[in-house]
Amino acid sequence: MPEKLILASGSPFRKAMLEHAGVMIEAIPADLDERALEAPLKGSGASPEDVALVLAEAKAVAVSENHPGRLVLGCDQTLSLGDEIFHKPADMEDARRHLLALSGKTHHLNSAAVLARDGKVLWSHVGVAALTMRTLDPAFVGRHLARVGPKALQSVGAYQIEGEGIQLFETIEGDYFTIVGLPLLAVLAELRDLGAVDG
Repeated sequence: MPEKLILASGSPFRKAMLEHAGVMIEAIPADLDERALEAPLKGSGASPEDVALVLAEAKAVAVSENHPGRLVLGCDQTLSLGDEIFHKPADMEDARRHLLALSGKTHHLNSAAVLARDGKVLWSHVGVAALTMRTLDPAFVGRHLARVGPKALQSVGAYQIEGEGIQLFETIEGDYFTIVGLPLLAVLAELRDLGAVDG
């Protein structure tokens, strides 16, 4: 019997992806200090994929503990350039620095998804995509950010490939949904296995 999934995220992109796929959801964002959770992982040898998974699990477990019996999906995404992990830009100047740092290089988006019930992890997965940005002229970056405005602050890379951000790239390898922030095909497969969606 299909059930209403709790999405432990405030992301409008993740919510829309699940709803468009026909999943009944209720969004209840986890109230966690992500940087505090991430701090002990720095210098521990944890990969960017591990960091995304730890954060997604923390969200899923925290929300599932407060909603007994409910199936909860926790998600997180990290952007890695080598060993460096990027976070959502704090302001437009930070967004400019992000884009110039990524210019002409290949970075990875690591999208973690965790399903939990009653504080126990039932399933976890990390989808990875590799994106190569073309070499960007600093003046173009300024014009681009002026056009897209505050939307640049909504994602870890300061771009949305579903919008004008696609113009920043030379090549993209990986699943579209993983890039937008949720490894949707893997999540849907697991929801079908759990009987949480009709399949």
